[in-house]
Amino acid sequence: MAENVTIARPYADAAFELARGAGALGPWSEALDRLAAIAADSSMRACISDPKLSAQQLYQLFLDVAGQGLTPELQNFVRVLVDNERLQVLPEIRDLFVDLKNEHEGVKEADIASAFPLDDATLATLKSDLETRFKTKLNISVSLDPELIGGVRIAIGDEVIDASVRGKLANMAAALKN
Repeated sequence: MAENVTIARPYADAAFELARGAGALGPWSEALDRLAAIAADSSMRACISDPKLSAQQLYQLFLDVAGQGLTPELQNFVRVLVDNERLQVLPEIRDLFVDLKNEHEGVKEADIASAFPLDDATLATLKSDLETRFKTKLNISVSLDPELIGGVRIAIGDEVIDASVRGKLANMAAALKN
């Protein structure tokens, strides 16, 4: 996995510079999401690793699956990935591109794990409070984790805020051992 990220980094950097220069970070991000999903599909992975397919055949197949709407720059980007046998790292390219885009826009990713579903009002309040605390815009993703028993666990970058019942119980157990 680390090797894939190392391979993907220069392509993500190049894609980011192209998109930023064209003022098209949003459309590039959406297109890379779609392309990464195609590249991650098991059938497409089989085609990517099939030595019987020529680079031109693989390129055409990939564009046919991607459908209409790819700009000439995106088509050329796919061509470069095919020619350099790097289609398989498109998911990593997308992830690195999103990181660069978020950094450029001053946005951070926030992963919230909750023991129970959060209603829209609670989520909006939590997002507002977190944005105030971290002094940045946040892209929030919420997942359910019943093992938390209650409360939430929030991860923003390297910082984790564990306000879950399970976390508090673990802290109490550690304090009792000392």
